[in-house]
Amino acid sequence: MAKKIVAIVGRPNVGKSTLFNVLAGEKIAIIKDTPGVTRDRIYADCQWRRTTFKIIDTGGIEPVSEDIILKQMRRQAELAMDIADVIVFITDVKAGVTRSDEEIAQMLRKTKKPVVLVCNKCDRVGAPPPEIYEFYNLGLGDPLAISAGKKLGIGEMLDVIYDNLGEIEEIQEDDEKIKVAIIGKPNVGKSSLVNKILDEERVIVSDIAGTTRDAIDSHFKNKYGEYIFIDTAGIRRKNKVYDTLEKYSVLKAKAAIERADVCLVLIDAKEGVTEQDEKIAGLAHEAGKGVIIVINKWDLVEKDNYTLDSYKKRVYEKLAYLTYAPILFISAKSGQRVNKLYELINEVNKNNKLRVPTGMLNDTLAEAVAITQPPSDKGKRLKVYYMTQVSVSPPTFVVFVNSKELMHFSYLRYLENHLRKKFNFKGTPIHMITRERKEK
Repeated sequence: MAKKIVAIVGRPNVGKSTLFNVLAGEKIAIIKDTPGVTRDRIYADCQWRRTTFKIIDTGGIEPVSEDIILKQMRRQAELAMDIADVIVFITDVKAGVTRSDEEIAQMLRKTKKPVVLVCNKCDRVGAPPPEIYEFYNLGLGDPLAISAGKKLGIGEMLDVIYDNLGEIEEIQEDDEKIKVAIIGKPNVGKSSLVNKILDEERVIVSDIAGTTRDAIDSHFKNKYGEYIFIDTAGIRRKNKVYDTLEKYSVLKAKAAIERADVCLVLIDAKEGVTEQDEKIAGLAHEAGKGVIIVINKWDLVEKDNYTLDSYKKRVYEKLAYLTYAPILFISAKSGQRVNKLYELINEVNKNNKLRVPTGMLNDTLAEAVAITQPPSDKGKRLKVYYMTQVSVSPPTFVVFVNSKELMHFSYLRYLENHLRKKFNFKGTPIHMITRERKEK
């Protein structure tokens, strides 16, 4: 049975994200006293009374706004309400009932779904403030007094949510899913790609750079397997990160990379690889993640028989440290070649977790040494004794030698390339460590 879903809705700046973080048990949503900070639906698990259900944080609803972003935020909240089993309508007791609250309440009554009305910012222990009685006028039942910031009244609210959910599945461990972070600079089509994969308006898409500020998980299953696609905020150049929110977004994108198994580095086909693309791709490489270079908007490029090969060559020249990463040319807008991503993701994820048997590894090492003799310096030759794999994600190998000083980086790179040739480590970095045999 699928997990039940609870959507948290309300007008901007009433404490939705603060409540979401309290329920999720960690700081997932961005919190700031600026209306419009949370823009997309954000998912997390909430556990209560030995059960688990999914909670969705939404952007603030401005029912009558014509602002393009606020209109899309309203659409996102409506989508969240459509799929929710229970809706938590959060209001600000200090502000009283506003016109926006009344219009949102009218929207909620039309859904015919259970609504839990909560009045946030009731910061004192004891009897609720007299202002709370005004909220009975919304016609949504008894308002609950809570303080998300001070974590007051949360248990009582969760009990009411629990009672309205009906049958809930017991907590179970999630099956292994491949976590895929979609990274890139702003406005290269990350959200468009997620929407095409999911075939729904899952993430806001607009031509305003920086629209996605949070890293958003989307669970997806098809004939190739189960995936969690993590859409991240576009990472800007440091000297262009003026807004505090953009700094949060960069941190979230980095955190998304750390959580991921495979990173899709999206590059705008028309712009080619920029300096910022190099830095973003470097984050995934340094984190040891599987990497696929995805050239988006390929349908906008004029092509001839040589375009593909020459473009690949230019990409690898700019991203010289990512020559192991496969390149896929797509159009997120039209869906061109998007279906080829899944098998590639599976292959790269498998390679990133590949463990080579020690015997086979040392046979390969002996073969490499026989083909190309180790270097020598001042009459002393490097001796390579054996190799062992110490970890995966990424595959990490320790090479034992007689002298680390004699191991030139070029020979270590040669051994790495030989391993790649033998075991097909396509899409994953390899870490090579040199130790002298006497070392423990």
